[in-house]
Amino acid sequence: MSETIQNTRLEAFSDGVFAIAITLLVIDIKIPSTLEIQTSADLWHALRHIAPSMFSFLLSFGIILITWVNHHNALRLVNKSCGAFLYANGFLLLTVAFIPFPTSLQGEYIMTDHAAPAVILFNAVLAFQALGWILIAETGVKNNLCKSENAVLELRKSGKYGYFALILYALCTIIAFRFPLAIAIFTAITWVFWLIIGINIKHQEMD
Repeated sequence: MSETIQNTRLEAFSDGVFAIAITLLVIDIKIPSTLEIQTSADLWHALRHIAPSMFSFLLSFGIILITWVNHHNALRLVNKSCGAFLYANGFLLLTVAFIPFPTSLQGEYIMTDHAAPAVILFNAVLAFQALGWILIAETGVKNNLCKSENAVLELRKSGKYGYFALILYALCTIIAFRFPLAIAIFTAITWVFWLIIGINIKHQEMD
């Protein structure tokens, strides 16, 4: 069995990655220098121009926040770690750190005829993020890292949600080739579901 270590540094490192990813989201939200602002009407027009970028920012902020909450809850189910679990966690963090890039693309091109690549990449990242959840759940259970039998059940449930999300966002990635705007809206709606899941897991821990 792999040597186990305490999770304090793992949690601190993970929180740092989440914080940096959220910060990077807002960097690309700015009024293009090519737009001339001479009146208040010009400024309102410029703000409408960047509205898609603001929507993508809010969506991705929500995604990273919900992922952080669920990640926090998942780590509370384990009281130790091992090499495989650390790498699984690192893979999940990789997908979180990458989110600002497709967010910027989607905000810039979502209302154009070239939206498909941006939406495809955005959903592909979410599919890989789901894979990260699967790896965390499976390595946690396989290496006996959970605090209790109830924690094992909850982590396995998280893995099942991971498989569901993997299939869902893989399909969204494919469908986005034809209907990028519809998929972008649908993707936003799915995160309401993940928010509810995270809240339910938190409540179950408190019972």
